[in-house]
Amino acid sequence: MPAAAPPTPAETQETAPMSAVPALPSRGQQNLALWGSTFAFTVCFAVWTIFSIIGIQIKKDLGLNDTQFGLLVATPILTGSLIRLFLGVWAEQYGGRIVFSLVMLAGASATWMLTYAQTYPQFLLAALAVGIAGGSFAVGVAYVSKWFPQEKQGTALGIFGAGNIGSAVTKLLAPMVMVAYGWHGVARFWAIGLAITAVLFFLFTKDDPGLARRKAEGIKPVPFAEQMKPLRNLQVWRFALYYFFVFGAFVALALWLPRYLTGAYGLDVRTAGLIAACYSIPASLFRIVGGWLSDRIGARRVMYWTFGVSALCTFLLSYPSTTYVVDGINGPVEFRVAMGLLPFVVLVFALGFFMSLGKAAVYKHIPVYYPNNVGAVGGVVGMIGGLGGFILPITFGAMNDALGIWTSCFMLLFVLVSTALVWMHFAIRRMDVSRHPQITSDTDLPEIMPQAGR
Repeated sequence: MPAAAPPTPAETQETAPMSAVPALPSRGQQNLALWGSTFAFTVCFAVWTIFSIIGIQIKKDLGLNDTQFGLLVATPILTGSLIRLFLGVWAEQYGGRIVFSLVMLAGASATWMLTYAQTYPQFLLAALAVGIAGGSFAVGVAYVSKWFPQEKQGTALGIFGAGNIGSAVTKLLAPMVMVAYGWHGVARFWAIGLAITAVLFFLFTKDDPGLARRKAEGIKPVPFAEQMKPLRNLQVWRFALYYFFVFGAFVALALWLPRYLTGAYGLDVRTAGLIAACYSIPASLFRIVGGWLSDRIGARRVMYWTFGVSALCTFLLSYPSTTYVVDGINGPVEFRVAMGLLPFVVLVFALGFFMSLGKAAVYKHIPVYYPNNVGAVGGVVGMIGGLGGFILPITFGAMNDALGIWTSCFMLLFVLVSTALVWMHFAIRRMDVSRHPQITSDTDLPEIMPQAGR
């Protein structure tokens, strides 16, 4: 389908419909919906990534290889990704408050039942069920966006998305709990916390303004098929590819870093968990900055910065430790190129920072361009991004087993982000040409064109 005209030059070249918010609610209601949803999503994300820590002990107990370990930690991501589309649509139809609460209760039950698993297939089945908690993101996006006008939705969704910090909560607290009570204790504590959060969220939040208006006017929910219509637009799938990297790779690294640091640098699990948590914290909190920047300077510019710096970081991180022997004047000269722990941590933190900006920038577009289909569009974008969090850890493990090179995971990420950057640039270029055909015939630089009388 052809692309429409842009709302502002700083965003994209497409025109967005008007916001679906019927009337501005009070500031207190907005804050309650936003911060209540953010806290709930933080707890959900902590549960969703629980295998990044307890999976290390389970790997030792069951004698798993890296591929099996990658599959185990990624399995919850699969469930949480696949159900996002349906949960997003249900949130549009029946309201985010009730759907969010039910998702948390289901996730809490699954996490508690995880403690009864004993064999690898049983752990995989339990991990599938635990992944329900990850579907909360699509519900929260649909719910939070209804409370804010278009010009503030980028910031609001950036704050909500900072709930990704739940991954850091797991990496900081789970190792200590696991030392004291074993991985079973971690699962039980996390399950109880999620169940309590579900009850509190339902009791203290309200139905979103859109649902309240529909109830008051007796309007029926939009049919599922109608909600799916925007998915015919190529633009939606382009956004999904962007999110596959900025979110999927973030989740994959959050899950993989403890394993990477214990293997490549010989760190113990508590130290590796601490460093991985320090990666997750800025990569989550700076999503708020990404939302604010997207509101101020435009999501397109933020995406260019995200992909450009990420390509540079992943290129540097992908270079394996190498020993060189050069034929010198007085005989062979040997030297070694290897990245120490400190520069590795700095580069990974920089990568996480720009990923966080990109996550907010991608979701800035959705309520602006598809205000009446936030659940469906946000759900499919989140689903593809989440699938990145499932596919990439498995691929990391398989590449480790096949190539035997620790940095192979960053080689893959470099190819991925470079592809996304090139596609984005040429898509934008194509839209610019469609709006301004004279671009293809102009050969002079813009600053000298006035002097040439053009």
